[in-house]
Amino acid sequence: MTVLPDGRPDATSALIPGPWTHRDISANGVRLHAAEAGDGPLVLLLHGFPQFWWTWRAQLTALADAGFRAVAPDLRGYGASDKPPRGYDLPTLSADIAALVRALGERDAVVVGHDWGGLLGWTMAALHPRSVRRLVVLSMAHPRRLRAGMTDPAQRHASRYMLRFQVPRLPERMLTRADDDPVADLMQRWAGPEWARTRDFAEAVDRYRSAARIPQAAYGAMEYHRWAARSQLRPDGLRYARRMAAPITAPTLQLHGELDTCVLPSTARGSGRYVAGAYEWRELPGIGHFPQEEAPDLVSTAIAGWAQ
Repeated sequence: MTVLPDGRPDATSALIPGPWTHRDISANGVRLHAAEAGDGPLVLLLHGFPQFWWTWRAQLTALADAGFRAVAPDLRGYGASDKPPRGYDLPTLSADIAALVRALGERDAVVVGHDWGGLLGWTMAALHPRSVRRLVVLSMAHPRRLRAGMTDPAQRHASRYMLRFQVPRLPERMLTRADDDPVADLMQRWAGPEWARTRDFAEAVDRYRSAARIPQAAYGAMEYHRWAARSQLRPDGLRYARRMAAPITAPTLQLHGELDTCVLPSTARGSGRYVAGAYEWRELPGIGHFPQEEAPDLVSTAIAGWAQ
């Protein structure tokens, strides 16, 4: 890993070695880094905040062993991918991933998304339905259901962390300062209690803390949240909400931790009303906001079964 003069890691810190290959792919005008393993039908694994592709380390190998081509990209603004000044709205981000499917030489993919990656999965299935063969969403409500869920005081309280992200520059400083640790604070608050006591959790916090300090990565992460909040009353956000009323035809599996304190199960549970195709809801007992890391074998098996 290369360290910059100010002590921060550079983007090569995201190129963690393992039983996968790293590659750069041009899609929708940006360069996206991805880790890839296996051959077979394409499964795209989309991470959330405050993570990067490495959150899918267990699924990359498990899905490759199950006969799939598993690809976990760093989303725009994260990890080793490009970090342009604009393009952090959900329609543009979903166009990134739809273009990534084509750049990988495929017409469609099984799309798996967690947290913000889950929002991208829902958005792709509505706006780019031909790119999504099947959909698996972890720890995220359908965008319209999430919008409606903000009328619930409990969900508003759970989402209050986003208020800190709306001011300019200060959140980026918090994420990159050596004497502050919002990444560890949020992960401790959102994780299930069993995983939060493990060495694996401590390693994950270190990885994500380091990734947040890559130059411009904190800016990109904050822009996701700023667009989501500010678009609620803006024309682009209202257009997006109307477009998301389109019924989702891809068979959809929704996995949600019973103990998720970021997106409450009661908020996510109503998402099935927006799915016209086959739909299944599974609530995972004892699991918090990070199912793919808290219960990797269970999640890998569920994805492989749904992708068959």
